[in-house]
Order: sequence, then C-alpha cells, then structure tokens
Amino acid sequence: MAAACLALGTGQALAQQPPIDDGFTHPLDRLEFNAGLDQQVFEQATFEALDVYDPLETVNRHIYHFNYQLDQWVMLPVVRGYQYVTPRFVRRGVSNFFENLGDVPNLVNSVLQLKPKRAMQTTARLLFNTVLGVGGLWDPATRMGLPRQPEDFGQTLGYWGVPPGPYLVIPALGPSNLRDATGLLTDNAIRQEINFLNYADASSDYWALPVLRAIDTRYTTPFRYGQLNSPFEYSKVRYVYTRARQLQVEE
Repeated sequence: MAAACLALGTGQALAQQPPIDDGFTHPLDRLEFNAGLDQQVFEQATFEALDVYDPLETVNRHIYHFNYQLDQWVMLPVVRGYQYVTPRFVRRGVSNFFENLGDVPNLVNSVLQLKPKRAMQTTARLLFNTVLGVGGLWDPATRMGLPRQPEDFGQTLGYWGVPPGPYLVIPALGPSNLRDATGLLTDNAIRQEINFLNYADASSDYWALPVLRAIDTRYTTPFRYGQLNSPFEYSKVRYVYTRARQLQVEE
C-alpha cells in the first residue's frame, strides 16, 4: 500500500531513530512523498485494497492505541516474567490444556456448520487428549494425525450468511467485528454451560485460572504492535483481520 504513494529509502532520508522496545523503528523518518504519483493510482492502491466498513474508526483507533499501551506496559512484561519463571515444558502443558478446553466450542460449531468429518475429528481429539493427555496437558492427538481445527460462533454465523457488520476494536482483545464479537460472547456462554473438566466453576472460584488463560493467550499470540513497521499499521491490521475471517468462513 505504502509503495503506491511513498518511496522507501530513496533520496536523502532523515536520520533513523533507534528502535524502541516493541520493535517499532519510526518508519516515518524514512518516507518521502512521491509528488509525481497519479491520484487515481494512489486511490486504487490504498482505499480499494483496504475497503473495510469501519464507521467507528475514530473510536476504534483510540482503542487500538489503548491496546498498544496496555500490551507494551502490562501484557508483554507479564509474558516475559511468565517465560522467565516457568520452564518451556510447563508453558507447553498450560497451552495444551487451554487448547483442549477450546476444542469444546470447536466441536459445537463444527456441528452447527454441518461439518461432520471435522466434528468427528474434534471429538476424537477431545477423547485422546483428555484421557491419554491427562486432561489435555499433552497433545497426543496431533501426533496421531488429528490437528486442532478452530471453529467459533462468529464463523458459524458467517457460514449461515450473517454479514460481518462494522469493524470493531475490542479493548484488550483487539480486532473484531459485530458478528465476531457476538460469536465471542456465545462461545464463552458455551464453555460456561458445558463446564468441561469443571473449568467454568473452578475459574469462578479461583481467579488465577482466567488470569493464567489470558497470559497464555498473549504468550501464544505472535503478533506484536509495531512489527509491521508501517505508519499504516491500523489499516493493515484491519484489512488482514477482515480478509482472514472471510477465508475462515469460506473454508
């Protein structure tokens, strides 16, 4: 997108500032405006490629910035501490456990999307990982040729023709849309209602469990704010999220 209107690293660039902790390297210092670019080419290369319905963009950008600060000053330091005090095999076991819990809504949504093969595979994963994997601490199912296949209620709604609605940035959670936000609430309700391995009841009694789940979610999410190294990061993330969800729904 930026290549359509800006020349990167050409001519006399400004002195580059050192990168800050999150890897953001001040790309604006290396950008020059291409005054000879035709306006129509610019519009086709940007607005059409990133055409996402975002009527709440001003609010969403503020929330995006809030999430960036929360991630930089709270979540990533906590994750680094978590990595420091726990061995790798413990972190892998924690991730396996929560992924096993996540296979419950995966199964429900596979059934709702009329995907019998995927539903049977997810059922087998739950059985093998819960029994052989000691409650999901290990993941023998993947080694047996049954990889995890995520399905959520947002995808289910999309499968039945519900449009995504306006783009949203959810505080602390990140990119979404009205359909997926509704699906997020529904998936959480499914987990609470089924109460697999008694986790829902236990998490209401022991606050450390949902906190650990939040830490594990951030630990296993590779995205880092600023890693796109672009002043258009908000627009790019919005487009990539929207396109990825479209592909998941069509799968």
